[in-house]
Parts: sequence; C-alpha cells; structure tokens
Amino acid sequence: MRRRSPVMSDLVFGLDTFGDLPEDDHGELMTHPEAIRQVLKEAVLADELGVDVIALGEHHRPEYAISTPETVLAGIATRTERIRLSSGVTVLSSDDPVRVFQRFATVDALSDGRAEVILGRGSFTESFPLFGYDLADYDELFEEKLDLFAKLLDERPVTWKGRLRPALEDADVFPKTASGSLPTWVGVGGSPQSVVRTATYGLPLMLAIIGGPAKRFAPYLELYRRAAEQLGTTAHPVGMHSPGFIADTDEEARELFWPRYRVLRDRIGALRGWQPIHREEYDAEVEHGSLYIGSPETVARKIADAVTTLGVGRFDLIYTAGSQPAGARLRAVELYGKAVIPMVRDLLGRNGR
Repeated sequence: MRRRSPVMSDLVFGLDTFGDLPEDDHGELMTHPEAIRQVLKEAVLADELGVDVIALGEHHRPEYAISTPETVLAGIATRTERIRLSSGVTVLSSDDPVRVFQRFATVDALSDGRAEVILGRGSFTESFPLFGYDLADYDELFEEKLDLFAKLLDERPVTWKGRLRPALEDADVFPKTASGSLPTWVGVGGSPQSVVRTATYGLPLMLAIIGGPAKRFAPYLELYRRAAEQLGTTAHPVGMHSPGFIADTDEEARELFWPRYRVLRDRIGALRGWQPIHREEYDAEVEHGSLYIGSPETVARKIADAVTTLGVGRFDLIYTAGSQPAGARLRAVELYGKAVIPMVRDLLGRNGR
C-alpha cells in the first residue's frame, strides 16, 4: 500500500476544536453559523503564525457547530497557505468510507495536498440513530469500515465484502489525490484493542489524552510499536491531543476556562453518569493531569514534559471546551503560535530531543 506518512522530521504542533459556541463581545452565546465563521478566523490566524495543523472534530450536539469537518476545512483551504487540514475525528462508524475518502480527497485538491483525516469510533453516539445505525453494531461498524477505508487508500479499484455495508466489485473511487495518498490516522481513547487494530493497518496513532497524567499512556505507545513490529507493519510517530487554554497569565487562563468548562463537563457528565466536577479536581488536572492551561511559559513546560515522557511526534491542543469568549480564543491561538510553540522547541532542544 502507498501511504503518505505525516511529516515528522520535527515535532508537529496542531490546534483542535469541535466548534464550541463561544461568547461574543457582549457575553452572548454565538449562533452556530457565527461559531463556524469564528473557527475560520482562528484557522487563518493559526496559518499566519506557523501552526502546523488545524483539526476539526465531528459532533451532532447543540454545544458544537461542526458536524461536517471536511466542509469547514474546504472553506479554510481557500483562505490559508500552509497549515495542514485535518479532522479530529471523523466518526467513520456512522459514515460511509467511500464518501469520506471522496470528501477529503476534494479538500486535498482545494488545499494543494494539505488534507489528512483522523478516523475514530466516536465518544458521542448521536450520529448513530441520526444516520440509521444500530449501536449494537458499534464495534463491528468501525472494524468493517476501517478495513474498507484502508483499501481505498491505495487509490486503485477495490473489491471488498463486509456484513454491514454493501460489497464493492472492482470499484474505482474518484477524485484521486495528486500525490496518490491521503494521510490517515486512527484516533484512540485508550483501548488496547484499538491500538493493535491501528498497528495492523500500518496507520499512525493519535491518542486522545483527556484525563490524568500523560505518562499513564506510555504502555499504549509501547503496545503500538510492539504490535507493528510483530505484524510487520510501520510504527509511525504517535500523536496526542489534550484540552487546554492559554492566556497572558496563569490566573487569567484558569479563571476564563473554569466556569465555562464546568458547565460543559457537567452537562456531558450527566449523560454518562459522572459526578459533577469540583474546583479541586479541575485544579488537580491543571497541575498534574491533562489540562494544559496557563500562561505560555506554563503550557510550554507542560507540553515539553508530556512530549519527552511519551516520545510523541505530534501534539494537538484542544483549545476550546465550552463557551470561552471569541476574543480570548483568538488570543489563545496567537499565544500558542507566537510563544508556546517556540518555547517548547527551545525546551526540547535544550534537553537534546
């Protein structure tokens, strides 16, 4: 299989958002259309500042504006020059592999080869009933569709048969990408089976680290590398993404993020049987866990520590989690590009990475 691996000669830095609805200058919640245009502004700024990747997640809930990442990415493609355009993630289980490939190949054309896709099973399940899929098939849907998508990456006629999706017989899929390969990752939240499955197809692994210290995920990286070695596939540099927020000072970042994050966290937590989050738990995650919140110096040190501990090749900051004001979000993107990324590179350079 011809696979264009993400460029990993140096640490790659990304920004990730689900299109959370921000507050405007008057403290009012933006509409979904306004929130999508806000993401476009943030992506353009990230491109100007040299951020490597913008990743947009797929959701079908009222808190989030982005349900079709590739549509928004196509808009971003026409306004940017160099930033890579990724999903984070595309819920392949409730989509069709052929259509996903076609849409991202189209973004690849519009962006002159800057598209990539991160495939996932989805931590939210609203898309399954919305598109007519049975949650009882949750695991099998992803396994089957990932198998087909991996074959489509060869960009040659495909013959394939599964149980839940109609078979294909010598089917050719268009458009093709100019390079002959669409960079494709698999997003994993911590399932060993998912890590091994990713290694089976020789695809890059993106770890969603959203709780606890980064070091607890070290066994998953080792499992991925060991599985690839035993299966005779390629173990690519692993990526990670985690939530955070950057402001001029630690106090400003924490106080801006906390009340809005709490509302979102408790709303989602109520659906999953979680206890309401308390400030002590939040502060502990900022200090020792997976919330990268603070001044540029604080966030840079924490990212450098996680990258060194895990040996990853890419770090994506989920810079929205709640209704943080639009102006503060733009400032966070600015600080990430202008201050955090150079600081992390400097810290890692001093440590000989």
